[in-house]
Amino acid sequence: MRKIFEMVGIIIVGILGIIVVVAILFINLNPRFGKGLSKAQKKEYATLENFHNGKFVNLKSGSMKMNYRKLFKELKKKSPNTKPTKNILIEKIDSIDIENYSRSVTHVVWFGHSTFLLIIDGKKILLDPMLSEKPSPISLLGTSRFSNELPISSEKLPFIDIVVLSHDHYDHLDYESILKLKNKVGQFITPLGLANHLVKWGVDKNRIIELNWWENIEYENIKLTCTPARHFSGRSIFDRQTSLWCSWAIEGKNEKLFFSGDGGYDAHFKEIGEKLGPFDIALMECGQYNTNWKHMHMMPEETAQASIDLKSKLVLPIWGGFSLAFHHWTEPIERLLRKAKELNLCVTTPKIGEPVILGTPSFPAEKWWINFTEKDNNKQKQN
Repeated sequence: MRKIFEMVGIIIVGILGIIVVVAILFINLNPRFGKGLSKAQKKEYATLENFHNGKFVNLKSGSMKMNYRKLFKELKKKSPNTKPTKNILIEKIDSIDIENYSRSVTHVVWFGHSTFLLIIDGKKILLDPMLSEKPSPISLLGTSRFSNELPISSEKLPFIDIVVLSHDHYDHLDYESILKLKNKVGQFITPLGLANHLVKWGVDKNRIIELNWWENIEYENIKLTCTPARHFSGRSIFDRQTSLWCSWAIEGKNEKLFFSGDGGYDAHFKEIGEKLGPFDIALMECGQYNTNWKHMHMMPEETAQASIDLKSKLVLPIWGGFSLAFHHWTEPIERLLRKAKELNLCVTTPKIGEPVILGTPSFPAEKWWINFTEKDNNKQKQN
């Protein structure tokens, strides 16, 4: 009997070993996972305040780990309405629209989730271009976007002056999108370490600029400052926190814009507001939250307070696009609007593809999402 148990144990260990080897090979051979830091880079970054023991860190201590026991409990009781009841409608734009925007005042076009097209001082800036259907390294896994199309496909986008990236998670840095865009982008601007992924995917390293927190660069009269965020990075189990995460302050001749990327609420928002504000508009994370990962993502009420800290005149919440948490899909915007009213904060709620035009007296404020919720559809049927 003892020999049988020993044999079973050997077989189990062997199977686990094969699984581990297959997983390592899959990650190393699949280009979607990108590339981590080299030994030379780790040595170069070792003197930085936000880099310790071979990894980037948040300056304020606090666990970035999730309670997986609590996570499984959340999975059991998650909202049944984490996605719209049907594909949400979007506003389409074309390359002619974009060229017309570039001859006018600053335009901000939301592509859903964290992807934005900015037209400022005639320059086209694309933020966190995730233009694929699912934010996942494996097509069979992941949740599909809320809309079945984008305002404009990546193939039809005109030349982009600057692509700005906040961190390397799949819902912000997308392999397929980079492949489609890389030959019609003037400059990629990223936080430290992220360029490794882009170079592996065929982007010329001479067209990539990497910055640490509080560093800035002027590119064709647009000033971009890499600002802190409270988050983490990683595309596989082997490269967690080996590239930096950040938010961005973008300044043209007449306007200042802020892009939060991802991250939890902390004192850095007030520091950014004091050093670089006030901002004309803040594009602020407002979704995919949970108390189990509150240090990594803001609650809607914290999004509102962070916008006040930034001294932003107008807030565009980043909330719809994919379901990556357990709350009702419209809960983020509803909670934010309630808190914004309390704080006397101006919020714009454009449809995906609907431009927000800075310097004009009005901005999109329609509650368009009510047409795609189960509750409101049932009310309409009863009436």
